[in-house]
Amino acid sequence: MTELPAPDTPAPTTPTDGAPTEASALTWRGRRLYRHGVPHRILAGGLHYFRVHPDLWRDRIRRLADLGLNTVDTYVPWNFHQPREDEAPRFDGWRDLERFIRLVGEEGLDVVVRPGPYICAEWSNGGLPSWLTARDVAVRSSDPAFTSAVGRWFDELIPRVAALQAAEGGPVVAVQVENEFGSFGDDHAYVRWNREALTARGIRELLFTADGPTELMLDGGTLPDTLTAVTLGSKPDAARKLLSTRRPDEPFVVAEFWNGWFDHWGEPHHVRGVDSVVRTLEGIVADCGSVSLYMAHGGTNFGLWAGANEDDGRLQPTVTSYDSDAPIAEDGTLTPKFFAVREVLGARGPVRVAERMPALPPARVPLVHRADLLPGLRAVPAPTLTGPRPASFEQLGLDAGMVLHTAHPRVPEGEHRLVLTDVRDRATVFADGAALDDLRVRGTGERVRLEVLVENLGRVNYGPRIGGHKGLLGPVLVDRRMVQGWDSRPIALQDWSAADLARAGAAGPATTNTGFAEATVHVDTPADTFLALPGSRRGLVWVNDFLLGRYWEIGPQVTLYCPAPLLREGENTVTVLELEHLGSTLELRDRPQLGPPEEYIEEFD
Repeated sequence: MTELPAPDTPAPTTPTDGAPTEASALTWRGRRLYRHGVPHRILAGGLHYFRVHPDLWRDRIRRLADLGLNTVDTYVPWNFHQPREDEAPRFDGWRDLERFIRLVGEEGLDVVVRPGPYICAEWSNGGLPSWLTARDVAVRSSDPAFTSAVGRWFDELIPRVAALQAAEGGPVVAVQVENEFGSFGDDHAYVRWNREALTARGIRELLFTADGPTELMLDGGTLPDTLTAVTLGSKPDAARKLLSTRRPDEPFVVAEFWNGWFDHWGEPHHVRGVDSVVRTLEGIVADCGSVSLYMAHGGTNFGLWAGANEDDGRLQPTVTSYDSDAPIAEDGTLTPKFFAVREVLGARGPVRVAERMPALPPARVPLVHRADLLPGLRAVPAPTLTGPRPASFEQLGLDAGMVLHTAHPRVPEGEHRLVLTDVRDRATVFADGAALDDLRVRGTGERVRLEVLVENLGRVNYGPRIGGHKGLLGPVLVDRRMVQGWDSRPIALQDWSAADLARAGAAGPATTNTGFAEATVHVDTPADTFLALPGSRRGLVWVNDFLLGRYWEIGPQVTLYCPAPLLREGENTVTVLELEHLGSTLELRDRPQLGPPEEYIEEFD
């Protein structure tokens, strides 16, 4: 560990221009950071309350403390708290941000809050609600239609954070202004609006921006009166040099050090070697540098909250696991990276937590096919919108899940080609109940019941495509003729209740190789487990009516992490919705399988 040298100037008692107020816990002067006047370095780790079961919050916080960190860093996803515009934001249960922050304080750590409103984080829509991005609004800009909505959200959120600031006796010592805005745009009026929106609602602690360490990004995202932090995976010396030319008095703060990386479906499982992490971390913390490990503990994209990227028009959906090759694995396991990072940070106290959480023994349980796909989906009540064109997810008020579109075109005798001109993201087509593998339909001159099941694989969370719409967005053609007159039925899987799952499973008999299946798992004492579905191809898994997430045979992820709090003593029901080909078995494994690893280090050119 690089020791903090004694400062050659006293800690400031009044701020210089651009520094935080004297009431702030954190201040800076002469490229040094102070906490209540004492030389300080932020040693933080990313831990997202929305990716960890609430019953495990304290355990994971303690693991961060044992790693040698003094601060927990978390985003706040707006869409997680307010998925519907006509309902007030929720801050209870899994969404109890204040409880999470208090738990961090009880464990002796500070908190950095990153309220967005845009968070990226490989989270659906970058945290922005789809009911907002459905409108003709310029997101992440000073467009009043956007800032007025953000203002109403901040009216609910920010006073809760302000009440937990260090100035009020709480653990919050810093709040981020927007998030990596320089990677998106250059509307400085909007970035200033964000800062003013925070201070007007009571934030008095240190404010900072965070951007990639390039001239382009720093030009776009920084403010003259706000600490500039950077996000990076490598080359800290170059970033430090660049910042010293632009902000010579400010301390070096890396708001995100990417010591691992996330995964997309159909791509390799990204890892980063311990030696590479150690070398870069040593460069960051040298000369009193501050850091936040992104992630220290990644957690899980439960339900359908995983985001996506888009590259040259190709969607890259993010997997269910957010393990991110972090020092603390998805299930809490302390990895070799944990102990190496702990040594760099100079942690000298004991490791209080168990190196690994208890796990259920391996087991194989039969899957019982209950209902076919379309009958099961139709069995759950949902409002249907009728119109000349298929309705988008946004027109149906649907954030995630699926839409079942139905039309009855007359198809002449012979074979005809179906064309779906714009699908976001994946469609399965049926003619009179039979799946069409090659999008060719054989007509008899009578009407055909044409059904198109469209699945949202994840909303883009980064770049100019944020806020893109989902669904059957373009015309459906029979040869050159457009099909008109559609019934569009939303399938809000993320909102399905236990009664909805029961209805779907009771829509049998099962006669195809897709649809709804169940497995019964007996548990003596609840513990972690890792679910695998050999022989099944693509679908979703619920555990005791909780939507665990998506599985897909293309990998890299093979197992789904099921934390112990989702299980109960005795009988547990696992429900599977298989979209392509159902296997016969559910496996419980005692170790995760996230795919063949490939070394990956994110670098800026």
